[in-house]
Amino acid sequence: MFQKIFNLIQKYDTIIIHRHNKPDGDAIGSQVGLKHILMANFPEKTVYAVGDDPRFFGFVQGSQMDTVADSAYENALAIILDCGASALISDSRYSLAPATARMDHHIFCETIAQEEVVDTSYESCCSMVTDFARQCGLKLTPTAAQALYTGIVTDSGRFRYDGTTARTHALASWLMEQEFDTNEIFRNLYADSYENKKLKAQFILKIQFTPANTAYIYTTREEFDTFGADLFTISRGMTNTMADMKGVSIWANFTETENGILCELRSSLHTIQPIAVKYGGGGHAKACGCTVPDRETVMALLADLDEIGGTQV
Repeated sequence: MFQKIFNLIQKYDTIIIHRHNKPDGDAIGSQVGLKHILMANFPEKTVYAVGDDPRFFGFVQGSQMDTVADSAYENALAIILDCGASALISDSRYSLAPATARMDHHIFCETIAQEEVVDTSYESCCSMVTDFARQCGLKLTPTAAQALYTGIVTDSGRFRYDGTTARTHALASWLMEQEFDTNEIFRNLYADSYENKKLKAQFILKIQFTPANTAYIYTTREEFDTFGADLFTISRGMTNTMADMKGVSIWANFTETENGILCELRSSLHTIQPIAVKYGGGGHAKACGCTVPDRETVMALLADLDEIGGTQV
């Protein structure tokens, strides 16, 4: 399954690893994990990780991004992780590389690289990278294992989501044979400031419901400026304030920006990814997103979600 990508890794002396922008735990974890696996197994190679700031996931050891000149791509292999659309790749210079590869677990939308492994049966890209290492006989390091475990934990919803399988637990178990502190991971993941808890309380009070009981929050540009938080916190970070409500199986968070309205869509039961694709986005079957131009389109999107079936006790 991974042999063609492994062959490319063996062929190139410089490898530059990309992932999607505004990274989550899986994007950072897979990127850092693969980087340290390759550094440990191919010490003669030069391996970089590039992209925007890891922000909340900066606690992951090794998550500081490398500064890379354009010339580094001239004879390099660029590997893209955890990204289903070329427009979402952090640092578009991957296209400068003579060889490209991708490992991804999102629903397929487009071909991005010359060699690709896209498999939605993995709950996380970190599981894919872990399985890649195991199948190819590569050794792990504690830094790689900690990063990969972090991504598995976050993208499986702490092993709660229905994408979690026996393979998920087997791969996590293999990672835990390395020495790293799982308590440190969970302390960082669950750590929350008093200010952020107050912000979540404000967003809970903003929840509205459609006729079919789809929950949603809508934040205008004017409201956004009053919260004193960044876009990631307001958009993705507040989405799951609506999770786990009895009688609600679909929820959405809409945030106005100067470049359109960011739409974060989630469901505990239904496949909603086709709705995201319809409006120019994508993602996972039950966790996806898109950007739309105006509030009228938001209302149309909500109506489409209602048609899927928003009411479920």
